[in-house]
Amino acid sequence: MPSLTNKLQQIYETLYRAFGPQHWWPGDSPFEVMVGAILTQNTNWANVEKAIANLKGADLLDPARLYQACENSPPPKGEGQGEGVLSLIRPAGYFNIKAKRLRNFLKFFIDEFGGDVTLMKKAPLETLRPMLLGVNGIGPETADSILLYALDKPIFVCDAYTYRIFTRHGIAGEDADYHQLQSIFMDNLPNDPKLFNEYHALIVRLGKDLCRPKPRCEGCPLESQLPQSNNYQL
Repeated sequence: MPSLTNKLQQIYETLYRAFGPQHWWPGDSPFEVMVGAILTQNTNWANVEKAIANLKGADLLDPARLYQACENSPPPKGEGQGEGVLSLIRPAGYFNIKAKRLRNFLKFFIDEFGGDVTLMKKAPLETLRPMLLGVNGIGPETADSILLYALDKPIFVCDAYTYRIFTRHGIAGEDADYHQLQSIFMDNLPNDPKLFNEYHALIVRLGKDLCRPKPRCEGCPLESQLPQSNNYQL
């Protein structure tokens, strides 16, 4: 029986051959990636792209300007109307909550690092992760997305797709929490941010296209690796 390390590497190589490089996370700058990581909570990426485009159009993809706008943002007047951050990020959904989370993160980013991504990158992972998790509204997935995709830190991002795929394949237990799921990858793969980046992006691709709540197992690159005891064929 192959080791867990070999199994994880086999899955990665199979997905990479099937889908190719994913060029993830989409964003023109590390700061844009940070903003996107917060806005993408509980919504799909297409909606986040609309919100990001609105912020770009308003010239607000700058930490100080965006923080000031969050502080001064009036409530939206209606669909597609109004001014300020709330209206601009409306496409991402839950815009009142996300505006608060964005403001909390920006205050932290400016207070601790002067809004300087380069300075933030110099801080070690062991210091940064607890700091991010201390920001109101920043959970493990969002924190790790910022760390990996914006700051190039070696941390594996887990999400609902990761849980779904790796429990179906018998690699993670049904009761696995975020930390336990993450440890499967962190403890058994090289500590390489590029590998973690591409691996998670491939997981997202598989989860969106095939390994859905109602899975499309036929033709899936991992179909032959699905345990016989877990028959998800529909």
